[in-house]
Amino acid sequence: MTKTIVITGTSRGIGFELVKLFAAEGHTVFALSRNDKPVKGLNLDNVFTFSCDLNKASEVSEVAASIKSQVESVDVLINNAGQFLKQEFKDTKMEDVKSVYETNVFSVFDLTHKLLPLMKESTHVVTISSMGGVQGSMKFPGLAAYSSSKAAVITLTELLAEEYKENGPSFNVLALGAVQTEMLEEAFPGLEAPISALDMAEYIKDFSENGQRFYNGKLLQVSSSTP
Repeated sequence: MTKTIVITGTSRGIGFELVKLFAAEGHTVFALSRNDKPVKGLNLDNVFTFSCDLNKASEVSEVAASIKSQVESVDVLINNAGQFLKQEFKDTKMEDVKSVYETNVFSVFDLTHKLLPLMKESTHVVTISSMGGVQGSMKFPGLAAYSSSKAAVITLTELLAEEYKENGPSFNVLALGAVQTEMLEEAFPGLEAPISALDMAEYIKDFSENGQRFYNGKLLQVSSSTP
């Protein structure tokens, strides 16, 4: 049975791999990213791309309206888009902090809210967080804005699951450890992660399709190493 999948942050890394995995099984995929060229270059008939700045509510509204005009429901929403910032706290500018929160927190809130009318009891909303946002986990200097934003979506997930626990949809959050992506290279130059973007995408895909049978409102730490 084909499903309708919405994924953000699809221009590279895990998001890009997720698009390919879902499309290969014939699912209808809506891929959202500032840069839609990589996914467009795949030339996949069942993938619809949107060049969308998730920090702009007007663009999110346009995308949501377009999705609503094409499908009756959404089976999976994967909030994968993330903005990284590594700066010493004393040097951090508030406009940079606000931009990180716009992408990592507010856009998750906004897109989920706007697609809610398309969600069913069986719909699964999966938000991608980071081990850095998990209370009690190892923390790293310079990640005050990024890691705190990733902590925010963990609590948001718990709250939404509680609010919709009677009739769905289901909400879960995955806190990822080190994955070999461009963002990891930015955060920890030279670090070689034990997990590739494709490996993690395969895990997330399976979890997004089946995890709601076993979890709701839960944080799952998906990490084989530290960081």
